[in-house]
Amino acid sequence: MIIDVKKVQILVTVPKDYAQQIRDAICDAGAGVMGNYTYCSMSMQCTGRFKPSSEANPYIGEKNKCEVVNEERIEVVCDISIVKEVLKKLREVHPYEEPGIDIIPLIDENDL
Repeated sequence: MIIDVKKVQILVTVPKDYAQQIRDAICDAGAGVMGNYTYCSMSMQCTGRFKPSSEANPYIGEKNKCEVVNEERIEVVCDISIVKEVLKKLREVHPYEEPGIDIIPLIDENDL
């Protein structure tokens, strides 16, 4: 069986105050298209935990101190052909020095 990945799911966590800005940036860049619908996304409230190193430049928290932040996890589907541009736009507006981004390949059920 040959599977040709044409779409991915992009997942990113962001402080709640930035969630709409991130959604707009990635959907303006072309992510979030499902059939005849655009700007499609899923969000979940979550808790982020991290400890910035002494070399970090944290947007939230202090160096060498554990931090807990109320965040929103945003998920969108994206055509593989525009993933790099979508990620570029996401990083331009994301406040974190190192945003947590997952890229998951999606399999079309017709390829099964």
